[in-house]
Amino acid sequence: MPKIVVGLTGASGIVYGIRLVEELLKRDFEVHLVVSNPAKLVLEHELSWDFSDSISTTFQQKLSNNNLFIYNNSDIAAPIASGSFLVESMIVIPCTMSTVSNIANGTSNSLLERAADVVLKERKSLIIVPRETPLSSIHLKNMLALSDMGVHIIPAMPAFYNHPQNIEDMIDFVVGKVLDSLKIEHGLYKRYS
Repeated sequence: MPKIVVGLTGASGIVYGIRLVEELLKRDFEVHLVVSNPAKLVLEHELSWDFSDSISTTFQQKLSNNNLFIYNNSDIAAPIASGSFLVESMIVIPCTMSTVSNIANGTSNSLLERAADVVLKERKSLIIVPRETPLSSIHLKNMLALSDMGVHIIPAMPAFYNHPQNIEDMIDFVVGKVLDSLKIEHGLYKRYS
């Protein structure tokens, strides 16, 4: 069963990450999920998730699946922090500019950043989905540094050629682009013809 690491950070658009996890689980991937503390705040604000229980309990209630493994972002001894833990890819969705900067500069202050660093050193596929606008020169330089390292950068920019009918269609377009980058077949959006 292929293993994929998904990192959720505190950028707006957390629904992209949740939707991606749902799609990966539906396709029988083993998902190793890291949620930053700011991401937890965004989940509470944007999706009205309640974290009165532990983060693991809340995610298992929302996305009940035996293939979902949830890690504390401060647990730098977790398996995904080691190159000996074999994964196919890692996606950080949505990705804050702070996380972009830390990954680009090799600053591993958290499990999420360490896991991304490991994916890079092992030459695995790393995808980031930045959700920020406008972008400063610093943001652009950090993303260029990541791109030069082979990181796929898929900004959360829905298209309109597929004639989205609702917000779910726009979310599915972005998630579909991530699945495309992972070479995972899907029917989340109508392709341009």
